[in-house]
Amino acid sequence: MPSVTIRLFARARETAGVGSTCLEASSVGAALETVRDTFGAEFCAVLAASRVWLNGEPADAASELADGDEIAVLPPVSGG
Repeated sequence: MPSVTIRLFARARETAGVGSTCLEASSVGAALETVRDTFGAEFCAVLAASRVWLNGEPADAASELADGDEIAVLPPVSGG
């Protein structure tokens, strides 16, 4: 199973309490399921509204992973 890093930004980082985590998963969907289980309901709500990128490109749950891949969770941001 590939070893990957998940990087969390903005509200995703706040709700998870960490900026990144490493885990083993075969797909983006499997990796996201692991972090949902790990970080709980508030994180799940943030994740549902977030964009997910794999190695700097938009990804979907079916995207397959390889050793060393990086998944980024980018929640919507507001500013003014």
